[in-house]
Amino acid sequence: MPSKVRIVLNSAGIVELLQSEPIRADLERRAKAVAEAAGGEPDYQADAWIGKDRARGTVRTATHKARRDEANDRTLTRSIDAARG
Repeated sequence: MPSKVRIVLNSAGIVELLQSEPIRADLERRAKAVAEAAGGEPDYQADAWIGKDRARGTVRTATHKARRDEANDRTLTRSIDAARG
């Protein structure tokens, strides 16, 4: 019978990785792809930053037209698959 394997996570290393510039840049690239798939600037704006615990990325509706399109047609929601690439 195999012995039990114990995994010990390096918490400081994980936080360092999650707050790294390459992770932030990847999130920004993915957010921009989603924004572009939804209709692009100026209607949809993408942003990425490094927060307290990890890097974060967002796409937001920036105009009334974009908010209306999201409410009626789910334009931004349907564009989420663009982040997979």
